[in-house]
Amino acid sequence: MLAIRLPADVEERLDNLAKSTGRTKTYYAREAILAHLDELEDIYLAEQRLTDIRAGKTKPVSLDDVMSEYELED
Repeated sequence: MLAIRLPADVEERLDNLAKSTGRTKTYYAREAILAHLDELEDIYLAEQRLTDIRAGKTKPVSLDDVMSEYELED
């Protein structure tokens, strides 16, 4: 269970969306969190990889090498 406080304008928009579509506010809140969570995880993973590259813990891979590896070249 998760309880969140939203700004009044966001709460109103969410309420209007739920009423106009017949879905619950919980449905839309869940969908928004799931979609954004994927993006956040990708961002933090990319930042960690960059930190590792800068620290010399791993080597970068060029786009050309990736394209060749997965046979994606034109």
